[in-house]
Amino acid sequence: MTTEDAVNQTPHDPLREVAETMRAVRERCVWSQRITHRDLVPYLIEESHEVIEAVEAGTRADLREELGDLLWQVLFHAAIAAQDDGDPFDIDDVARTLNEKMVRRHPHVFADAVAETPEQVLVHWNAAKAAEKRTRRSALDGIPRGMPALALAQKMLGRAPDDVPGPVPPTPAPASEGELGDALLALVAHARENGWDAERALRERLRTLERQVHAAEE
Repeated sequence: MTTEDAVNQTPHDPLREVAETMRAVRERCVWSQRITHRDLVPYLIEESHEVIEAVEAGTRADLREELGDLLWQVLFHAAIAAQDDGDPFDIDDVARTLNEKMVRRHPHVFADAVAETPEQVLVHWNAAKAAEKRTRRSALDGIPRGMPALALAQKMLGRAPDDVPGPVPPTPAPASEGELGDALLALVAHARENGWDAERALRERLRTLERQVHAAEE
């Protein structure tokens, strides 16, 4: 049976259908056949940012479409991985691993643990996550350094031990690039203390600036 036949005979399951479509594309599209995990990274970054844009400033239709494009990236990586000679895995393996992890991290849903507040949920989540990551040597292990700088700062501040000195409060007007870095980090710390997202705050302000520029150009 060909992949195309499998697509046509598969019961109506949209997720399975799109996975089979991805397999067919990987097998029969000459461009897709040559793509590697590394080649896909720029597309993954772009699609992730398009989802963020849809969440923050788009329509429901935009969000549905962009989530689909992001899902395609996951399916693409899984299709590439399935053809690996040394350590192959496919989208079913990805889904199985994800499901096992999510069940493990929600003992208040799937076991006898109790969590009646969001804070208690986080306790269970963090405990399960810590048990999974026993081999990590630093509180900062696992944080992708390719994150945007403001988001990375907020993440690292959240992981930093209490005995690590906090950022220096900003001066009225930073006199050097180093002082500017201190000021930015202190502002991120302030955002985190108030439950704000520094990266999102700047994006929203830039959207306001964009509207102002467009209005001035009209």
